[in-house]
Amino acid sequence: MSTKKQSSNKSNQQDSQNLTDSCVPARTGASQVDGDREAVAVPSNTAINNCNETFSGVKFLRWGIDSLYLSYQGELFPDVDTKLKALKAIAQSDRFQEQAQAQYVIDDHIFEVKDKGSSFFNYILEDNAFRIQLSRPGKAVPMAYVKLSSEYLTHKTPEDAEKALSAVLSQLGNLEQSANVSRVDMFVDFVSDQDMEAWDREAWVTHASSVTSYAIDNHFTGWAIGLGAPMAGRLYDKLFEIIKSNKSYLIPLWEKCGWQPGEPIWRLEFEFKRQVLTQKGLRSLDEVLKNLNGLWSYATTEWLKLTIPNQEDKTRSRWSIHPLWACLASLDWETNGGPLQNRFSNERTPEDRIALNRAFSAVTTWMAAHGFTDFDKAKPEFQIALTHFINNRAVDFGLSFEELINEKVALKARQFNTLNNIPDEEENLSDAARAYREASDGE
Repeated sequence: MSTKKQSSNKSNQQDSQNLTDSCVPARTGASQVDGDREAVAVPSNTAINNCNETFSGVKFLRWGIDSLYLSYQGELFPDVDTKLKALKAIAQSDRFQEQAQAQYVIDDHIFEVKDKGSSFFNYILEDNAFRIQLSRPGKAVPMAYVKLSSEYLTHKTPEDAEKALSAVLSQLGNLEQSANVSRVDMFVDFVSDQDMEAWDREAWVTHASSVTSYAIDNHFTGWAIGLGAPMAGRLYDKLFEIIKSNKSYLIPLWEKCGWQPGEPIWRLEFEFKRQVLTQKGLRSLDEVLKNLNGLWSYATTEWLKLTIPNQEDKTRSRWSIHPLWACLASLDWETNGGPLQNRFSNERTPEDRIALNRAFSAVTTWMAAHGFTDFDKAKPEFQIALTHFINNRAVDFGLSFEELINEKVALKARQFNTLNNIPDEEENLSDAARAYREASDGE
């Protein structure tokens, strides 16, 4: 360990008690979880952590469930199975015009039907809200295995999101029981000026077998603990990550919670897979949501701790808890985790700037190649050249100009979930789904 870090650790040890005392816990009775279901259900009696509250150098912004994977027992309707089998074959077609029609419409969802299934599930339907994997009738696996998108969970609570999902699945098959949780990721976004690279790996005291730090272009991006295992944790630079992942929808939510541009935003996140949840006696979504405080307590007091290393004490479990960790562990999951988005689209469209940037690159490349510097003069010439190019491509494929354009747009629309490429939407619906719709419409 460097002299700088030794000095820093000594200073942290001296100030640890004062800083920890100032971080008033949001929960009391959050004792260590011993694996019993009763120990997971930790009650809450205070709600001090809100959007704008700052203490001990930590400002909580948002917290909640970021990823949610649910499974449903049941049986796919036979006519839905037949339809999906045909759509999957269409998705595998060599003809782009046919591929574009591999869609399944349910209410306001225009799902893309994938050309391949997965190990246990024959069909995959996807839009911006849900990725639905479905098994054929008679298989000894759940009827549906679904990932709810992170963006969708910024628009609806997990309870409301599951209700919307159940309404969709009910039009695909008979659901025999409520949703079981296959994986849940809990997160908190916070502002802190703490140097997250100020400690070595040994400061992490954990049940996990791996602790890894990451950097991109010499910029420290965070820590990952236990990746690939039934349980994993991450502490990472969320502001940096959204630049890479284009999750700009988070910025207005952070601003509503008191974030100021220029402040660093970090995310602490824990991933609980089915094996861990069932060990705690938690299977259904309702059980998991009632025990979020207990899961967070287990994650931050038993499974993983950030400590201040004491080289004079070889028993790492006795090392003092880092004040930052004490604050994060105190988060009360029975309080409001922040505002939700007012609007959400089931479409998976890229931002306009991405398409326009490509168009800008194409037109400036063409202008430079043909000696143009004036855009207004180049524009009509570029349009003529582009029209000739598209027309020649259409001839190569044996299509008309309009047919090629429509084909390419339809393929993108299937990918983006924007346009229904099947003229008669009713062809998508099973008899049971039609009956469901008629009942919903009061017919």
